[in-house]
Amino acid sequence: METDKIFNEIINLPPEAQKQVFDFIAFLRTRYQRSPAKKQPRKADLANESFIGIWKDREEMRDSGTWLRNIRKSEWGEPSA
Repeated sequence: METDKIFNEIINLPPEAQKQVFDFIAFLRTRYQRSPAKKQPRKADLANESFIGIWKDREEMRDSGTWLRNIRKSEWGEPSA
């Protein structure tokens, strides 16, 4: 639509309808306003984190699956068949 035609349509509306048009325009502005470019999150360098390797000297952690099964058995008991 041409700008002049839109303007004429608006000014020929009753005042309450014109207010609704302006409210709708304000809504559209907030909905479609351009947001600044989002920064990409920095990837963590896990190799330098303090928690990496905290269990490397624990013998029971060599086979974590067995360790977990044993913990579950001790906490939950043997599974029923």
